Amino acid sequence: MNLTSETTPTVLIVDDNPANLGVLSDALDQSGLEVWVAKSGTVALERVKYALPDLILLDVMMPEMDGFETCEQLKLNPATQNIPIIFMTALSDTDNKVRGFQVGAVDYITKPFQQEEVLSRIKLHLKMNDLATQLEQKNVLLEQKFAEVSQAYADLQQMQIKLIQSEKMSSLGQMIAGIAHEINNPVNFIYGNLVHAHEYAQEVLNLVHLYQEEYPEPTERIQAALVASDIEFIEDDLLKLLSSMNIGAKRISEIVKSTRIFSRVDEANMKEVDIHDGIDSTLTILNYRLKAKPEHPEIEVVKDYSELPLVECYASQLNQVFMNILANAIDALDEYNQQRTFEEIKQHPSQIKISTNMINDEWVAIHISNNGPAIEEKVQTKLFDPFFTTKPVGKGTGLGLSISYQIIVERHGGCLYCKSIPGQETVFVIEIPLRQQISKVA
Repeated sequence: MNLTSETTPTVLIVDDNPANLGVLSDALDQSGLEVWVAKSGTVALERVKYALPDLILLDVMMPEMDGFETCEQLKLNPATQNIPIIFMTALSDTDNKVRGFQVGAVDYITKPFQQEEVLSRIKLHLKMNDLATQLEQKNVLLEQKFAEVSQAYADLQQMQIKLIQSEKMSSLGQMIAGIAHEINNPVNFIYGNLVHAHEYAQEVLNLVHLYQEEYPEPTERIQAALVASDIEFIEDDLLKLLSSMNIGAKRISEIVKSTRIFSRVDEANMKEVDIHDGIDSTLTILNYRLKAKPEHPEIEVVKDYSELPLVECYASQLNQVFMNILANAIDALDEYNQQRTFEEIKQHPSQIKISTNMINDEWVAIHISNNGPAIEEKVQTKLFDPFFTTKPVGKGTGLGLSISYQIIVERHGGCLYCKSIPGQETVFVIEIPLRQQISKVA
């Protein structure tokens, strides 16, 4: 209650003595307060059901229900528990005062009353209650503002993540698609012409053999040239060389195809795809990190693919999830291998397992596990938080798994979670429906 406002503060006087009621009512009325009266605790409890006073003057000694019990009842009621209660009593012993404060009173007034003291205490507690009410309202507003700011910050974080994801995938997809396109034409040219080169070489060699059959006695110049060139070695090696070039060109063509499948820059919309193609294309791109190095053997990849129908999804985004999880698995194994000797790694090789299966007729699961060190529980709870990373500064943004979570959960209505078992494996599980509801992922 604001004492400076136009609203008149109300005081409920509860006393079974008419003389006390009259004296107090006149004094409070003359000071500008609105006065309500009740001649018993029972009447007071009924009175507050219809209107709430700003302060209650409560006599202690009353028949039927004394002031202590009345105060307890008022404090049990959520509507009246915050109303300040001042006890009025002729009892000045400490025990009664302590009991009064224990049941919820804010002050005591001892009979006989001193009018100025009563008014001063009433106005003091009205003011304190008014300030407490204002403080509580400000706290509520502050909490609301804090919640709004927290939500705004969360929204900003999500917007930043989406912008980074969009820009990253757009630039990455465009770059990969551009490189693939530029490589594709000369590779196709080489790959296509190697067939003809092989045919032409074979014809030339056949012609040489024919000359040898028709002219078994070559001239001295030709004989010297045959000895110098070692025609038999050239014939054997030329065919091997052309075969190797054909295999290399085919491999480059497969890599170009994998990069185009991974980027899917021309497939921004949702469509049905073979998710195994997406996983394989990601492994092709990461193959250079899986190969053996001087400091450790290769990271073995074990695939256990079930027969799956085509999955309706945003293919390039799903491939990004595969990339993030597989790259993190390789990072974890690389870090683990740095702590082990070459012999220890050979005895317990680093391994990534990828399995796919149908959960039911409508859902697909992809498990990507590695046999590196386990992830602590306290870290597992933060894995998908934006900007959280366990990597050193400069080696991780903390966005990979957060973006992956958004892609799987928000864009595809699926689930993404991690299970880490010490001494065994860490597995990331992706679960997505075979068919998407546009309303869920729009």
